Amino acid sequence: MTQAFKLNRPYKPTLDQNKAADLLAKNFNIGKKYQVLLGVTGSGKTFVMAELIEKLQKPTLIISHNKTLAAQLYQELRSFFPRNAVSFFISYYDYYQPEAYIPSTDTYIEKDSSINELIDQLRLEATSNILSRKDTVVVASVSCIYNLGSPKSFQNLSLAISLGDKLQIREIALKLIQLQYERNDFEFKRGSFRLRGEYLDIYPPNCSFAVRLVVKGNVCSSIFIIEPVSGQIIEEKDYFTFYPAKHFVLDKEEESVFEKIRREMEERVNFFEKKGNLLAAQRIKQKVEYDIEMIKEFGYVKGIENYSRYFDGRKKGEPPFSLLDYFREAYGENWLVIVDESHISFPQIRGMFEGDRSRKKNLVDYGFRLPSAFDNRPLRFNEFLEKVPNFIAVSATPDDWEISFSDKTVIELLTRPTGIPDPEIFIRPVEGQVENLIEEIKKQTSKKQRTLVTTLTKKMAEDLSFYLKEKGFKVCYLHSEIKTLERSDILDSLRRGDYDVLVGVNLLREGLDLPEVSLVAILDADKEGFLRSRTSLIQTMGRAARHIDGRVILYADNITGSIRKAIGEVKRRRKYQLFVNKKYGIKPSSIIKPVREKVIEAEKESETARIVLGEDFELIRTNSNDIEGLTPMDKRKLIKRMETKMRQAAHNLDFETAILLRDKIRSIEKDL
Repeated sequence: MTQAFKLNRPYKPTLDQNKAADLLAKNFNIGKKYQVLLGVTGSGKTFVMAELIEKLQKPTLIISHNKTLAAQLYQELRSFFPRNAVSFFISYYDYYQPEAYIPSTDTYIEKDSSINELIDQLRLEATSNILSRKDTVVVASVSCIYNLGSPKSFQNLSLAISLGDKLQIREIALKLIQLQYERNDFEFKRGSFRLRGEYLDIYPPNCSFAVRLVVKGNVCSSIFIIEPVSGQIIEEKDYFTFYPAKHFVLDKEEESVFEKIRREMEERVNFFEKKGNLLAAQRIKQKVEYDIEMIKEFGYVKGIENYSRYFDGRKKGEPPFSLLDYFREAYGENWLVIVDESHISFPQIRGMFEGDRSRKKNLVDYGFRLPSAFDNRPLRFNEFLEKVPNFIAVSATPDDWEISFSDKTVIELLTRPTGIPDPEIFIRPVEGQVENLIEEIKKQTSKKQRTLVTTLTKKMAEDLSFYLKEKGFKVCYLHSEIKTLERSDILDSLRRGDYDVLVGVNLLREGLDLPEVSLVAILDADKEGFLRSRTSLIQTMGRAARHIDGRVILYADNITGSIRKAIGEVKRRRKYQLFVNKKYGIKPSSIIKPVREKVIEAEKESETARIVLGEDFELIRTNSNDIEGLTPMDKRKLIKRMETKMRQAAHNLDFETAILLRDKIRSIEKDL
């Protein structure tokens, strides 16, 4: 039997990696639906996931708890499976302000958002891959449990065209409009089509290329894949399937759906009138009638997902369709679920429903939304468990719930290919912790090694970083108000040696890959709580596990239960790695990993951006009158070139350059 998934192995797996993948596959094949992979930091858990996918040959959904880690996983798995459909599914908002109402101040906040078109393309690509291919891996954030629209409607409305099909160009155009495409003969963009004689050019929203249908004598004579800007033919196809341009599509008799919405609206109007709340009655009537007219006229309205229960044919209270249902529609129960950093991901999934409902309650109570809006929601945790056929929970610190739910089927991956053991742990008193820390940092800087320091509060992180700066150290701090791209640049600066010390609160735990860090200092380690729990302490200590001289200093006067358990677990792992090193003659070596270039340096632009932007670099980087002096037509030509380069950058996973280009495009478009 031909294998659908073929793993590209850039290096030879270790014995422990092979053993872990074999055990996971064996347990899965004998019917163990729920398992836990306990893998220490730097042990190659992602590679084990890839090995498992190849062994089981099953379409796979991998869920990560944040976008940054999801992007890292996506990039790695694309390199592991270059010939398979590895897709990326995260929230597509650059900016998102949810609709809300604050009764105490009578403040209505309208939904406002900015959709990232590149991520939207990747989302649509993911769902179309699921429905059309058997070799699909989707890396998703926990947003995959949100309402997405019916997969049956999405698939039923797809348009499949083959060579030799009898076609009427007008009928195809009408069908595309029904799929939420728009005709645009002047600006050829994703989700649009144009007519050129016997050519019909279509730019699918889930693709980085366009499709040209050649119709001669009402027969499809050719299907070409073309470059969207130049129109250059890339290859010829025998058939092509066009999927809807949006996930929320109407696959029912429109009037019957609208009649149901009107009926609920009338019930709600009567409800408010009986209570004497005429303002809310008028508000909900006006809102719903406007939305219905917009959907009839344009096929879409902001907030259309709040009526999805009627479009999907669901009953009141039934769970919404999500990405999980696309997998179920395509593969039944024959697919695999991997939950990365499960000790964080599962609690996120568990808490999403209540947060969403509490926000919508005010909107419904005060006449801004119909009660059916409650059914546009994320899945409850029990609904999530019912929809997934299995799961493998992957974490360095799995939760007790995961272990008990898997009937204690825990596979351990405790060794690193580098042979680096878990760091040594030292406990120092809280009194004089800052002075002691300064002495330790001096030792680190003399060896050109980096230090991470964790505090309990953002204010303390800022104060400590300023104090260390006054003492002559190159220091920076991280907290939640620093933008994602800036965080990445700060971490890269630490690795380069622009900073010797990084101070933070809770941003120094999962997912930081900093091989140059050899010391982690945890201040006030005996303050029991979320930031000093067993799980948090183990994860934080793991940041020093990528350097051969890794050390951890806990500043604590009391040995709490969390400290005792964390130290015990880290020592157990260290002992096992040292045993394996001795048994197989492994000599530990620090990880050597290149630092990526920034998109824009503080004083000069990076060579990466210069190469990607090519001849347009000097023009794009400036804020001078060069662009303002262009004619509108030349500006549009520049935008087209920039869009092409933006797509190339995104395809190469150089998202930061793509963002630079996107922002510049928007700036020029505003001038137009």
